[in-house]
Amino acid sequence: MKYGYARVSTVGQDLDAQIQTLENEGCKKIYSEKFTGTKKNRPEFQELLSILKEGDTLVVTKLDRFARSTVDGIQTIKALFEKGVKVHVLNMGLVEDTPTGRLIFNIMSAFAEFERDMIVERTQEGKAIAKQKDDFREGRPVVHKKKAIEHALKLLESNSYKQVEEMTGISKSTLIRAKRKLKEQV
Repeated sequence: MKYGYARVSTVGQDLDAQIQTLENEGCKKIYSEKFTGTKKNRPEFQELLSILKEGDTLVVTKLDRFARSTVDGIQTIKALFEKGVKVHVLNMGLVEDTPTGRLIFNIMSAFAEFERDMIVERTQEGKAIAKQKDDFREGRPVVHKKKAIEHALKLLESNSYKQVEEMTGISKSTLIRAKRKLKEQV
């Protein structure tokens, strides 16, 4: 049987594209989770690994969805091969239990780990540079000016959240946060 595994790193990311791709690939059962790939103990992935048996195929869209590091990937692949499970990484192809197949997988795993490490390094460098600026503010940028929020809160006195949102373009959640913040200041 073909099993699919989809993973994104954060709760805000979307699994739909991976799941659709796995369905199109003919996966009968798809396990998915929103869990960082840097952790080995991903509950859905561990459950999937425990049920795979000889003749099954594990399908993932990309190598970086599969393993947290080269060593982890090699160990997982080896364990799956020992069980007689095939592994298909869609952007790479079928990983075969041959010397060449294992070599290609090892090389690609090393590159995937290297790429992830470089992204982390560049992010940290960028953050360090940004922190040197006087106007550095970590987090999401401010979308609405203070005056616009104050105006919207004034409108809330005689209008519903939906009406104020339509008039100002400021979302209900932003208005609720601003209202809460205002109450905390009093």
